[in-house]
Amino acid sequence: MPLPSRMPDAVVIFYLHGFASSPQSTKAAFFEEKFRGHGLPFACPDFNQPDFRTLTITRMLDQLEREVEASGPAPVTLIGSSLGGALAVLAAARMKQRVQQLVLMAPAVMFAKPGHHLLPPARIEEWRAKGALPFFHYSAGGERPLDYTFYEDSLRYDPFEAAFDQQTLVFQGRQDASVPAALVEQFAKARPRVSLVLLEDDHQLHASLPRIWNDTEAFMGLVD
Repeated sequence: MPLPSRMPDAVVIFYLHGFASSPQSTKAAFFEEKFRGHGLPFACPDFNQPDFRTLTITRMLDQLEREVEASGPAPVTLIGSSLGGALAVLAAARMKQRVQQLVLMAPAVMFAKPGHHLLPPARIEEWRAKGALPFFHYSAGGERPLDYTFYEDSLRYDPFEAAFDQQTLVFQGRQDASVPAALVEQFAKARPRVSLVLLEDDHQLHASLPRIWNDTEAFMGLVD
């Protein structure tokens, strides 16, 4: 793990939730409680707004950039889960002067690679033909339509190849069936300022949250 750097007196934490999730997710609530305990400002943008159907990576990035700018001049730490982790990487490359460091959990860094999209090729074609398909939305507790524009827009971004150099801590479950651990290992090995912690856990990483918090607290210099 990288040596912790002394956190500035003013820093804002942004938690980026995953695909078809929300600011009410288990991990978002967990981290909000922990960071509030340190007196640090905490924000979790709702990427479902104005609606889930028109979601795109570009919209998420633009929304995050607006919220970061609105938070004031303080540096920010991005904490991202799954697709939110991929978004954090893209945002770090885009907002180099504002983003100080990253904490990623099961980051979907392979998202733009062939064979690693939300659906297999045959369903992608069905998606294109129909214009929208239903996806299970964990926060809504049921299926919600998503426009094909999401897929088209996602091809513009490749978090695996993103150019960023912020100090980064990554947590990845060995039993993750959604994000291949081997690809996350490749992603980390190619970047000297990225440290990877492999855990005996699945994609949600719920069982590992106490360990994740202990390591994050030390990484961010919040403990002596």
